Amino acid sequence: MHHMTLAQSQEPTGGMAGWAAGLVDTLGGPGAGLAIALENLFPPLPSEVILPLTGFAAGQGVLSLASALFWTTLGSVAGAVALYWIGVLFGRERMHALWAKLPLVKTSDLERTEEWFARHGTKAVFLGRMVPVFRSLISVPAGVERMPMPVFIMLTTLGSLIWNSVLVLAGYWLGDRWDAVGVYVGYLSKAVLVLVVVALAAYLVVRLKGRSEAQHRRV
Repeated sequence: MHHMTLAQSQEPTGGMAGWAAGLVDTLGGPGAGLAIALENLFPPLPSEVILPLTGFAAGQGVLSLASALFWTTLGSVAGAVALYWIGVLFGRERMHALWAKLPLVKTSDLERTEEWFARHGTKAVFLGRMVPVFRSLISVPAGVERMPMPVFIMLTTLGSLIWNSVLVLAGYWLGDRWDAVGVYVGYLSKAVLVLVVVALAAYLVVRLKGRSEAQHRRV
């Protein structure tokens, strides 16, 4: 059977997409999985490029669609588990010690965050897998708070499978236009990041205002 490579089709040659295409060409499904595992550990690697590219590769016959979904989801879970263990090793004591050194935050803020995570952590891990940037970050507090590993793996697998399937299938169906997926998801990522930055800025403004009012009252 003739093995089609991405090089014979619309393969990107430069940058992240070229690197990911090379991995998928050389290693097939495991290459896509490795790219996604690394994307979890280094969020600047964009899953919105790697996943549609893998779907496109499946459409070209480089690997099967089932293999593309299996390996990218396995890669997502492997990367997330590595970050979970970073959270476990970092631990709550260090988290509290580091938090105490940060300006503008109180210990009560961290305690509130921990209480929130205790109540909503399962939703956060599941839904967080579908939000760019947070996909990686959400695994660390899960480790710090010692979310039971089977629960963590189940939620991460489900969340990753949904996100990966949407992007891989989009690349598969769009064919040569697979890179359009990255453009739209890129807009979405930027919108989410802007909202988070605005929320953090609002939080700091309120905190600074509260602090200066407290000082005025003391004077």
